[in-house]
Amino acid sequence: MSYASARVPIIDVDSLSKRYGRRGEVRAVDGLSLTVYPGETFGLLGPNGSGKTTTIRMLNGIIRPTSGKAMVNGYDISTQIDDVKRSTGLLAESPGLYEKLSPKEYLEFVGSLYDVERKLLRDRAERLLDLFGLKQRGDDLLEGFSRGMKQKVLIAAALIHDPPIVFLDEPTSALDPLASLVVRDLIKDLAEKAGKTVFVSSHILPLMEEVCDRIAIIDHGKVAAVGTVADIVDLSGTSTLEDAFIKLTGGAERPDALSWRKAVAKT
Repeated sequence: MSYASARVPIIDVDSLSKRYGRRGEVRAVDGLSLTVYPGETFGLLGPNGSGKTTTIRMLNGIIRPTSGKAMVNGYDISTQIDDVKRSTGLLAESPGLYEKLSPKEYLEFVGSLYDVERKLLRDRAERLLDLFGLKQRGDDLLEGFSRGMKQKVLIAAALIHDPPIVFLDEPTSALDPLASLVVRDLIKDLAEKAGKTVFVSSHILPLMEEVCDRIAIIDHGKVAAVGTVADIVDLSGTSTLEDAFIKLTGGAERPDALSWRKAVAKT
């Protein structure tokens, strides 16, 4: 599907940068530009430490950029932070969860932070629990849930205020294969059944290849390539997304982690 053909971007990032250190010598994100269109599942793919989480935190108004600009749902991430936060739902890479609450209580708590009207909040919590197959466990304490079930609740919490855009930062991190499959299906449902624009960050290639309409490969805070999987493979002159990822992020040139063993063997 060609999202750019007839749509205005719902996320528009222009030369966005974030630097740390006294003199800004550490560049977490370095001149990043990209566009995401309504209804699209867009992936930010990169090695650990490539700037994915920093990008998502900026686009959700959690941290401010050093330079550049971005519009999220028509709002400026630097000057209209409250409007940006109302427009987005975020599943953070390391989210907190109050395990002494039930899913219903937790969703109602999060919804209250967004000033969702109480009657609407209860109805919305019930619908989300039903959508994610948790209705029968709605009153059980979260401390007894598996990691996959907790992840479902956290994704539901990101949707409780009905935002048009959902950000998922490493959504299958630390999950077992079965729970990862469940989350993959949920991501597909967010776009296909709930009509959300989904922005997914991960370093897991099979996940991104399966759920994303388009992908941006990021390395050292810069976009190395953006497009469909076929576009990126063609651009890199490779035959698979894995090969393209390795080529574009310099993986083939990185030090051999077992080189010390080879050196010992020669002595």
